[in-house]
Amino acid sequence: MNRLLPALATLCACATSAAQTPTTPPAAPKPPAASAPAPAPAASEAGNRLERVEVSSGPTANSRRRNSTASKIVIEREDLEKYGDVVLGDVLRRLPGVTLGGRPGRGGDIRMRGMGGGATQILIDEERPPPGFAVEDLPPDQIERIEIYRAPTAATGTRAIAGTINIVLREPLQKSDHELRMGLGWDRNQPQADASWTRNLKWGGPNNDEFVGAISTNGAVRRFFNNVDSGNRITDTATGQVTEQNTQIGTSENQNTSLNGNARLRWKYSDTLSFNLMPFFFLSQNEGSSQYNSEGTRFRDVHGENDARNHNLRLNLSADYRPRVGESFNLRLGAGTSKNTRNSDRRDTQTLGGITTERMQQDRSSVEEDQASLNGRWSLKTAQEHQWVTGAEAERSQRTQVVDTLVNGAPLPGLARFGNTLATRNQRLAAYTQDEWSPSKQWSLYAGIRYERIETTAEAAGSLPGTRNVSQVTSPLLHLLWKPEAFPKDQVRLGLTRSYRSPNLNDLAARPSINTTYPDGPNYQTHADRAGNPDLRPELATGVDLSVEHWLPTGGIISGSAFVRDIKGLIRSEVMLETVSWDAAQRWVSRPRNMGSARRMGFEFEFKARMDELWEDAPEELQLMLLRFNFAVFKNKVQGLPGNSNRLDQQPKGSLNFGIDHRWRALGMKFGSGFNLNYVPATREQVTEFLRRDETARRQFDAYLSWASGAVRDGINWRLSMANLLPRDTDVSSEGLSTNSVTQREYLTQSWSRNKTFRVVSLRADMRF
Repeated sequence: MNRLLPALATLCACATSAAQTPTTPPAAPKPPAASAPAPAPAASEAGNRLERVEVSSGPTANSRRRNSTASKIVIEREDLEKYGDVVLGDVLRRLPGVTLGGRPGRGGDIRMRGMGGGATQILIDEERPPPGFAVEDLPPDQIERIEIYRAPTAATGTRAIAGTINIVLREPLQKSDHELRMGLGWDRNQPQADASWTRNLKWGGPNNDEFVGAISTNGAVRRFFNNVDSGNRITDTATGQVTEQNTQIGTSENQNTSLNGNARLRWKYSDTLSFNLMPFFFLSQNEGSSQYNSEGTRFRDVHGENDARNHNLRLNLSADYRPRVGESFNLRLGAGTSKNTRNSDRRDTQTLGGITTERMQQDRSSVEEDQASLNGRWSLKTAQEHQWVTGAEAERSQRTQVVDTLVNGAPLPGLARFGNTLATRNQRLAAYTQDEWSPSKQWSLYAGIRYERIETTAEAAGSLPGTRNVSQVTSPLLHLLWKPEAFPKDQVRLGLTRSYRSPNLNDLAARPSINTTYPDGPNYQTHADRAGNPDLRPELATGVDLSVEHWLPTGGIISGSAFVRDIKGLIRSEVMLETVSWDAAQRWVSRPRNMGSARRMGFEFEFKARMDELWEDAPEELQLMLLRFNFAVFKNKVQGLPGNSNRLDQQPKGSLNFGIDHRWRALGMKFGSGFNLNYVPATREQVTEFLRRDETARRQFDAYLSWASGAVRDGINWRLSMANLLPRDTDVSSEGLSTNSVTQREYLTQSWSRNKTFRVVSLRADMRF
């Protein structure tokens, strides 16, 4: 441990001297990657034989991180493969400050720094994915690396209050022509299977790089089982009498089948001009059924069946022109189309007061969208260590949504005025410029500005007038990076940024969604209908990021990062009593609104090091053991909400990860193992002045065992992965004061649900040839 204490002391020393700080580093020597232990000969053999040395032509994850203009994390292929994850979300969950919204072991919506709802910008090859595409379900086999920016830059975009996740799809293989992967798994005894194949392409002979590329495909079939275990209670606050209490018990099952692929094809026309073609497709089908019974004040027997299909196709064509050393022009043209269809049938039999009613509801929806984009970028690196980048972006999309709802064979009369078709058009224009300047070896400066304008128009087929929403945001950005001369392995970063969150289409122009628990007559604030708001404005956030990094000899890192986001025009759902067209009674309706300001702040700590960096006299077998630890704490303050729990929507208090990875020397380096413990503490959220939401802590323990048969590089590599080894249920409850929309009497409404989680086991094999 004699190396760890000086490292921690250095980190603290740099933090106290960080009155000035930066973000754009000069070229630095590339440290060896610490993401995975590298094979090394035993000490007794080192003097008797030559070591095998491998030279990589590309930058390592650590060099990308150290030399980035803004604070970021890079996840390479080796880390993506380590735990045998089948969805992207489970890979990201182990990073500092990243949490998921789904059940453990099954991915879920991705949230950086605990912020969801559009605060996290997700890109695929630096472009936003098409609507309806679930990025968190993208298989890691299709991904080359992931770049996580904690603060926005002009080039990556500023719709990133929490940060940006850029997913880079597969690139040509470095040491083989083919890569084949197959996996079998079980999720609560439900079978899972997937397979992927990556193939290098080259024309014109082994030494000719005029035409090169790679294609990658993945197919999967997954089945899931979920429980239905929920309930609600309504109490008259004046008399203390429980007026209604129900419990729902049941199950749901579904099967998902998917096929996706992408390719990168490059034509080197000359030494100064090259063209790139990048097609991408994603196809999926989901079928499921559910059944539950409700007992209590009212008896309900509910059966449902649903199916969904979606396809996404996209083609990008780019040209790179380099007229001289240090200067480049890039032009990218993209076009895509997507279609999503959903059908559901629900039979709800209710008995209340001795009277039995049956409600048959059929929902049919389809969404078709066509999108085109044109991006241009100019870059110039000068002899004075300036890196100028200027660019412009244009995007246009047209979307048609058709929704039909039948109840007992007839359309809901109140929704007729909204029509069944909603046509929307979205146009986005952006321009930016930025300069990265390294005046000395110790200092780097990044300054940029970005302007973005988004116009959304919507026209319904019914009698409602069309709507138009325009948002315009100008974002100045500044990043500083300082490498203290006295501490060459340390870096201090400071970022001052402006970012924003634009309203999504469903927030602007959503058709009313009627609460299924109380579909007609009076409802309660806790069981409100939902509708859109075309007058929404974008959220604006002014941000400060400060981080300190200490790099260890073989690429390990100790870092601390603090951030603050002051948000104006916070978008939050508000429940109000309205006279509505879809019911004779007044109904409580939840609509998104701009509701004042909020402050979000937090601290993230990361530690990653090999055992021989921490313990000089570590036993030989333990020297290559990799230790990982990170934690994050978050604090919110929302204007206008009482108490200490006035958090942003479903924001956790923080997260923690601890893990160990090891490759066993005694077994010839062919065997590896590791584990990771993930913890998200219990959260209480004051949703409104009268409504509170609670969620219990989440704990997930993952482990893996890997081994190779045959030659280490040319044989078959096996990986046994176990996610959520110690399943723990998650409880979510809400409690609030509500007023009946007809009687105007005040009630205490309580609801709760228990989400069971299950152990997920998979066995994967991959080979390269």
